[in-house]
Amino acid sequence: MKTKLIIVGGFLGAGKTTLLHEAARRLQLRGRRVGLITNDQASGLVDTAFLASEADNVHEVSGSCFCCNFAGLVDAVSNIREHGGDCVVAEPVGSCTDLSTTLHQPLKDRFSDELEMAPLTVLADPRRISEILSGAPSGIHPGARYIIEKQLEEADLIFINKSDLADLGKIVPLAKERWKQAKVISGSALNGMGVNLWLDYVLGHSEAGTHLVDVDYDKYAEGEAALGWLNARFSLHGKDADWDMLARRLTESFSKKLDSMNAAVGHVKILLESGGASVAGNITGKMDTVSIRRSAGRGDFAELTLNARVEMAPEELKTLAIDEIGLVCGSDVVFSLEEINSLAPGRPEPTYRYDRVV
Repeated sequence: MKTKLIIVGGFLGAGKTTLLHEAARRLQLRGRRVGLITNDQASGLVDTAFLASEADNVHEVSGSCFCCNFAGLVDAVSNIREHGGDCVVAEPVGSCTDLSTTLHQPLKDRFSDELEMAPLTVLADPRRISEILSGAPSGIHPGARYIIEKQLEEADLIFINKSDLADLGKIVPLAKERWKQAKVISGSALNGMGVNLWLDYVLGHSEAGTHLVDVDYDKYAEGEAALGWLNARFSLHGKDADWDMLARRLTESFSKKLDSMNAAVGHVKILLESGGASVAGNITGKMDTVSIRRSAGRGDFAELTLNARVEMAPEELKTLAIDEIGLVCGSDVVFSLEEINSLAPGRPEPTYRYDRVV
């Protein structure tokens, strides 16, 4: 039996992890055996920890993007298949594009006996869509905007997310006119609106990676390198500390600091875990994008995982993060740095890059 492979692309902050979480829950209700795959330039992903707290079969491919670590993606899919998985949902690095040529075509060419590819989904933030449709300045690096445009151009299906935060009545018709090659739907991964419609489509269609686009890899590399990437893990010790309050204060403090520096945010994700429970903080832009989910309650010990993708030098981002954690913890909570990686992504070097639709 073939395994359905659903790849969900989209820029940082679009809500891919939330969609994966909701998709896994709904697929399981439909009787599917689901595996999830996350992807990043470095290990220690908030996304992986968040999804693993809700699902059993979660894999992380780290060290480079799927296209540059094609074997890592194949190994993760194979592992899920070996454990009975009949449906895989995979989330590439948010700053990746050219997925049709580097993932869909080689997967169709080399693994057609094992995998049935779903249409390439690109999840989009309505703010980014509006900026591109209007030609308005976006506040992000031109190279990053270039990546978003290419992601949309190669999509088989565009899912405009966050209908709970924005009125999409005008955006959707304009998006359908602009990206005629793709099916365009809208909804909210957070509240589930449109998710069943999306799942019905990707499960019911096998026309995958039907569009190849010309990608200028110099611009692509420039867009990725504009972002400083930080993955860090800390241990926290306090006396009956209110971890939810600390997570909120840290997320808001981080956001205010970045706003004061006029630093464009791809995303900042915070996961604070204590006693089997967790609270998650998220920033996808300015202060008005801050959100807090779930609850870790109170306790004496916690583990904090922080991922940040921000337009600044990696070392500057590293210093800022440690300073903000120290400021928020104050004298009530003692923090210890357990692991930290700060970097700027290198030039993408795909394992395969097909020049035809398979």
